Amino acid sequence: MPGSKFSGLQKLVALSVITLIALIAVSQINTFSPGDADGTATGSAVNIGTYSGNGGSAFSDACQAPATEEDAAKCAKDEPGGLAALIGHEKIAINFTWLLIAGAFVLFMQAGFALLTTGLTRAKNAGHMMMLNFAAFVIAWVGYFTVGFAFQFGGAAINAAPGNLGGAMVLGELLKVSGSHWGLIGLNGFFLQSGHSYDVGALALFFFEAVFMETAGYIIVGAIAERINFKTFIFAELFMGAVLYPIYGNWLWGGGWLSQIGHSWNLGHGAVDFAGSGVVHGTGGWCALALAILLGSRIGKFNKDGSPNAIPGHSIPFVVTGTFILLFGWMGFNPGSTLGSTDLRIAVIIENTATASVFGAVAAMAFTAFIYGKPDISMSCNGMLAGLVAITAPCAFVAPWSAALIGFTAGVIVCGGVWFWDNVAKVDDPCGAISVHGLCGAWGLIALGLFADGTYGAGWNGVSGNVEGLFYGDAGQFAAQLVSVGVNFAWGFGATMGVFGLYKMLTSMRVSPEAEVLGLDVPEFGVPGYGGFVMEKELHGAIPAELIEQVTPAPMPAPRPEPGTA
Repeated sequence: MPGSKFSGLQKLVALSVITLIALIAVSQINTFSPGDADGTATGSAVNIGTYSGNGGSAFSDACQAPATEEDAAKCAKDEPGGLAALIGHEKIAINFTWLLIAGAFVLFMQAGFALLTTGLTRAKNAGHMMMLNFAAFVIAWVGYFTVGFAFQFGGAAINAAPGNLGGAMVLGELLKVSGSHWGLIGLNGFFLQSGHSYDVGALALFFFEAVFMETAGYIIVGAIAERINFKTFIFAELFMGAVLYPIYGNWLWGGGWLSQIGHSWNLGHGAVDFAGSGVVHGTGGWCALALAILLGSRIGKFNKDGSPNAIPGHSIPFVVTGTFILLFGWMGFNPGSTLGSTDLRIAVIIENTATASVFGAVAAMAFTAFIYGKPDISMSCNGMLAGLVAITAPCAFVAPWSAALIGFTAGVIVCGGVWFWDNVAKVDDPCGAISVHGLCGAWGLIALGLFADGTYGAGWNGVSGNVEGLFYGDAGQFAAQLVSVGVNFAWGFGATMGVFGLYKMLTSMRVSPEAEVLGLDVPEFGVPGYGGFVMEKELHGAIPAELIEQVTPAPMPAPRPEPGTA
């Protein structure tokens, strides 16, 4: 209100703290007993016969779902049962180790996103970009920890139990509209406490899935860069971690309705997305599109006639280094999604991932060289990321030749997409995030429906047989993938437009024009990203000279003094 001594950001922080305290209080109204909190009861003889896939209860042909520990021991040809139980426990332990290491790989991708997005934007906003990437991690995690994980996986044991982790059977309550195939959100696992979710299997799954959620949160940074204010960004990350990502994630990975349309609509194995072309990248990309539209373009991006101005980033070395860090992280992202190293399909997955990345880069390099006469470095890097995004959904289900074709196509798509948003749609996306993650995420879902070759995925989503695409005889799977693309866009874009359209009616989403022109580091966070350097006012005529002259440093707050100084 006018005259209030508290800023909008201070009010948002205070409201968030009060809400968090209230949620903690509500979560403790009932006494929750833990699940297997010390891990001694996770993994038994029954787990010897389980194989990979998200059915959880599926068993190999040699062991047709033994009903008891004694039956499982006989299946393992160990009549006493003791050794069989130990082997089952150690198998799950090996899978835990693989999962947590792969999750750490994915966590390190945050450094790649920070370098990539900062390098692709201007030096005057370097500190701002680094803070957005940092805050994306910590804020979205809070939303996911409190309610997001429960919404996504709280009912996973019903239709999509992670068999490689022992099933995580404590995650067994799913909100449904009607019937067993229409799950909407999970209901166990709030604060990693409710429903016995203080459990080693549930917590291992949480860590891996939390860093996946974080990736969707990082994606939006690239599209809203250089003009969003921090309070809006905090709200966007809470929205991503608590609501937008986990609800769609439930529909695909938590046993929700999209994963079950193989049963309800007889469409293949239902919607399939192995490691998140849609769940992670599509959701992040379409959310980014909505936010970019609502924010509007940066000052100077478009001329009066609508033609775009190029606004180059300030550090190609940052861009290339960030890209290679992301490539490294993807080696945990995709093969880690088996949730266990005892699934030897990881060899196929990691090869397909690397191959698609290379062919995506080659395609973008060749495309820009053909169009502009010289290969573009930043677009070549985006081509590599496009290949990685596109192969993320089908990586476990396709042959290497298909991975190469999928990656190459993605490299072309990202180049065309960047041109389209600039020249046709007039949407300002400083880092190409919408094209890399939205468009290529959709292509990855479609590619699975075309190229899945029937060599993997037995029992996926509870449907017998392996996963096959259109080119291998299953038109139903292709249809299921098209449904998932449509729902992904409708949810990611539509929900964001609805929530932030209302938000925009209530408060501003952007920084002031003065701060935007002069750079956001000091106005937003009090310190410059590059202390001691004199920044050029503007390059390449992106901001009209008369506007730069009108803006003086007077409205800008002075940098904060270093701690311990006068």
